[in-house]
Amino acid sequence: MSIAIPSSWDVTRLAGALGAEVRGFKLADLDEAGIESIKALLLEHLVLFFPDQHPDVDTHVSFGRHFGKLEGHPHLKNPYTQHPELFELAATNGGVADEWHTDITFQEQPALMSILHMVKSPEVGGDTMWSSLYAAYNELSAPMQELCEGLTALHDALPHNHPERMTTHPVVRVHPETGKKALYVNEHFTRRIVEMNATESDALLAYLTRWVTNPRFTVRYRWTEGTVAMWDNRCTQHFVLNDFEGERIIQRVTVMGDKPVGAQNPRWQPWVRPGRLSATSRHDRQLFQYLKSKEAEKQAS
Repeated sequence: MSIAIPSSWDVTRLAGALGAEVRGFKLADLDEAGIESIKALLLEHLVLFFPDQHPDVDTHVSFGRHFGKLEGHPHLKNPYTQHPELFELAATNGGVADEWHTDITFQEQPALMSILHMVKSPEVGGDTMWSSLYAAYNELSAPMQELCEGLTALHDALPHNHPERMTTHPVVRVHPETGKKALYVNEHFTRRIVEMNATESDALLAYLTRWVTNPRFTVRYRWTEGTVAMWDNRCTQHFVLNDFEGERIIQRVTVMGDKPVGAQNPRWQPWVRPGRLSATSRHDRQLFQYLKSKEAEKQAS
């Protein structure tokens, strides 16, 4: 069933692969029909921008709750605004996530959606880029698609100094609402391909994480203070440009509850690599410990 977009809303596409700017309403004034329209636009455009909103914390959090359960960041502390459902980051001359990533993929149930308010924007720089993981998957060759659909990858929280926080996800996942396939590895949190040896994994991950950044798959957004952006973590990655001077303050609510499910085409069969524990590969040892702990959990249950 298609959902009508109010005629008073102005929707402007920003790039061929993803992204739209939406004007004509205030977040605090949205009714149930308006929320459904936002959901429909997000499924279509993957990342949405709402300029000139300037929501207070309560409005921001209330808007996020329409989409699911909210959580603050599992590892990082807010510098100014203390709220259990809000993540705040203040950066001066850097200190931003300048690697391509999907939020919190080191958890078994990663972030489903993120909703960011640009509280303070530098005069120059600090843009954010997003990439469509649908486009990244679709533009792979058929043999590469088939290979990736039989693989899983280990993700961990090493960038947050918590390498013990880890899980595995399919390399190609299926969006639960659109049914589209997305390439689900990222340079920030993905450590290795489970079914491959260390050198094979390094080569494939280097290719795939670089492939996701192809400019044809991306949109770049120049922030203004008071803009709210929301993106679907099930089919996007993002990257902050670390090229600004001065202070950059963002507040974000994160909608949790995603459950990545892999592609299941008729020719797909999961591969299992008995493998060897390599003393020269930290990721081999890490994977070995992870698989050993999961087997122990399985036996205990």
